Amino acid sequence: MDDDVVELAHQMFDMARQGDAVPLLALVDQGAPANMQDAEGNSMLMLAAYHDHPTLVEALASCGADVDLLNDRGQSPLAGAAFKGYTEVARVLLKAGANPDLGDPSGRAAAHFFGREDITALLEDSTGEDPGQA
Repeated sequence: MDDDVVELAHQMFDMARQGDAVPLLALVDQGAPANMQDAEGNSMLMLAAYHDHPTLVEALASCGADVDLLNDRGQSPLAGAAFKGYTEVARVLLKAGANPDLGDPSGRAAAHFFGREDITALLEDSTGEDPGQA
C-alpha cells in the first residue's frame, strides 16, 4: 500500500479519536471507507465512541458506518461506550440501531458489570430514548 495512503488512514483514525468531524467527514464524503478499521480492528466510529464524540458517532452512522462492527477483541462500539460511561454516545448508538447484545462482552453486559445505571436504563428500553423523558 502507498505510504501516503497509510499516513492518511492514520490521520483519519486520529481525527476520529479527537472528534475532528469536519475534515474526517469530508474525506468520507470523498470516498474514504466509512468502515475503515485500524490494526486492532477499531473502526473510526468505534474510536469516536470510545473517546466520547457523540455528534461524530451520529454523523459516521449517517454516512453508512456500521454501529455494530466489532473490533479484533470482539468488542462493539456500544460496549466501549458502556465501559467508559458515555451515556450520550450509547443513546446515539442505540438510536442508530446498535445491538445491545452483540460482542463479548456485550454492551448490556459491560453496562451492568461497570455499574452504568443510566446506560443500563437506556438498554432496557433499547430505543435509545431516556425512559425518564417518556
